[in-house]
Amino acid sequence: QIQVVESGGGSVQPGGSLTLSCEVSGDIRTNAMYWYRQAPGKEREMVASISSHSGRTSVVDSVRGRFTISRGHARNTADLTMNNLELEDSAVYYCKVNVDHGVGYWDYWGQGTQVNVSS
Repeated sequence: QIQVVESGGGSVQPGGSLTLSCEVSGDIRTNAMYWYRQAPGKEREMVASISSHSGRTSVVDSVRGRFTISRGHARNTADLTMNNLELEDSAVYYCKVNVDHGVGYWDYWGQGTQVNVSS
């Protein structure tokens, strides 16, 4: 069974930092891992992605220069390092994993981790 678990959320003041971690269980091959976020009343948006093969990363313009996605400490993990956090970064952050099943690709989502930025 494939499970996606996020961790590392919390409360921080503007200008602070947090690192979120995503871990995928199961004997799988991941194609790519993504971080999304959803603030109250807003649509879920993709924040960052990383290719499991090339390591190539991308981030959206609103977090460029502040957020970094990277491979985690273990296989099938990905971290999102968030610096210089702003009030607008408050949201539930979700990890999505695209898994290669050999006959196709499926997406799996975690339950999310809350990030609160407030003064």
